[in-house]
Amino acid sequence: MTDHAASPTEDPSGTPAHLPDGERRVRDALTTLGLEASVTRHGRVSSLAEAAAARGVTPDRLIKTMVVRRGGDDYLLVLVPGDRTISWPKLRALFGVSRLSMPDAATALAVTGFERGTITPLGTTRAWPVVADARVTGVISIGGGGHGVGVTLDGDALVAALGATSADVTDPEQPTA
Repeated sequence: MTDHAASPTEDPSGTPAHLPDGERRVRDALTTLGLEASVTRHGRVSSLAEAAAARGVTPDRLIKTMVVRRGGDDYLLVLVPGDRTISWPKLRALFGVSRLSMPDAATALAVTGFERGTITPLGTTRAWPVVADARVTGVISIGGGGHGVGVTLDGDALVAALGATSADVTDPEQPTA
């Protein structure tokens, strides 16, 4: 794993010892899953386009991880390219259900261990099923478990390592007025 802000102190797994919990869990998951990745610490950004530029990718290669509630205490994670949005009809059809929803920020934190803006499928405090939009292929960048931290890796390898379902579950993002 390449780290663009390397630490002089690492634990035996090769993870820098000073990292916040979320970042540590992400790096441990990368190691456990055997994924080659580059970690970039770019600090807080104000837009998806700014985050993509800081990570050296185009907005469509920056992948958002969305928490979706299927019902009760049943959630899943949906990987969505930065230039797209969840297509609720497509996602409901994939699961054969008539209702899905997004939890509030406190619930998303409780079920993943990550606050909004840092949620990633790597290192969640509880394993949830993952659905990756069919466009999550090639070089992508996902959240690294903290604000201003990105992980760039092969999307196909990530989908395979997570055992994610790959399906067309998004639509193009509509421009805001």
